[in-house]
Amino acid sequence: MEYLVRAARVTDIDRLVALSDGGLGGSPDTSPLAAADLLRQLVYLPQASIFVAEAQRVVVGGAVLALRPSVSAGGFVGAVDLLVVDREYDVDRITAALLEEVVRSASNKGCTVVEASSSDDPAESARWEALGFSAAEPRIQRTVAAAGSVARRTT
Repeated sequence: MEYLVRAARVTDIDRLVALSDGGLGGSPDTSPLAAADLLRQLVYLPQASIFVAEAQRVVVGGAVLALRPSVSAGGFVGAVDLLVVDREYDVDRITAALLEEVVRSASNKGCTVVEASSSDDPAESARWEALGFSAAEPRIQRTVAAAGSVARRTT
């Protein structure tokens, strides 16, 4: 089966959210936007790229590339913020096709690094390693309340 990877349209977002199986976004208390609403906005923003993989006009996977500037990296850093694939299809081929497009886009946009969250699943880690990704020191983070969220209004 052939898979077509293309830029996402607003009409693809509901399918991406469905494929994520509830794994998107925080709680309504910490985010003023639902995951689908945020993804719809990202379709139009230059700081992110959303790609979908299709098989016979059905969206079977998707990826989000988010960009941020980094002085220490010497350019932009691309973060694979989301990667979802329908398990009824060839996960390895779809993942490879999506990540190939993500890396190409990141390179075209001046990124020097593409990063993603590591996985505890050995099969998934091996899949990413086969595509050229390697383990890097984990980052630290701090959660903040987004502007307009309930948590921010109560503090």
